[in-house]
Parts: sequence; C-alpha cells; structure tokens
Amino acid sequence: QVQLVESGGGLVQPGGSLRLSCAASKIIFSIYRMGWYRQAPGKQRELVATITSTGSTNYADSVKGRATISRDNAEKMVYLQMNSVKPEDTAVYYCNAYLNFRDYWGQGTQVTVSS
Repeated sequence: QVQLVESGGGLVQPGGSLRLSCAASKIIFSIYRMGWYRQAPGKQRELVATITSTGSTNYADSVKGRATISRDNAEKMVYLQMNSVKPEDTAVYYCNAYLNFRDYWGQGTQVTVSS
C-alpha cells in the first residue's frame, strides 16, 4: 500500500500558475499509475492528469495544454504544474496512486482561483 500527502494548494489569481506536490511512501516507479483528481463544490471527483510507471501521461480535455504532470522517482514525488488557471479550476485536488488493483488517495489540497 501507499500513503500520499499533497501540498502546494492555496489562492491564485486567474491567469496565474500553481504547482502541486504529492509525496508518496513508495518508489514512484513501482506504482503502476499515479494521478491528480479534483472535486469542486457540488460536483463529483474528476480526473485531471495521470502518469504511469513508464512516464506516459494523460490529461483531461479541460486542462490539456495548461497542465503538466511529472514525477521525481528519487524523491518519491509527483507534481502537477498548471498555468493560466481559471476560476473553474477551483477545487480540492487529490493525489492518486493505483497499485495492485486498488486506488489510494491523499487527503487533498485546496486550490482557489479568484481575484
């Protein structure tokens, strides 16, 4: 199993950038797939981006071109860089790990995009 801790959330101006971090208790390379999900008030949790153990990435259409997911295997970290943020990006962002046919989740970090 794996423990996940997110950080980097906060208040950001529309059009600005943010960088979220996820610290994992396992070597990232050993995890089949990791990702970022988000949940806005009144909405269900949705996929933002994923990255596999081989480095392949996938992005939701809503963030494609603005978001970049990356990993640092040595530091057991996964990152989400998002540029040109919009008020619609406001949500709690969760780090996810898929390992041995099970999903593991962090507690989430709040991102608020507002003037």
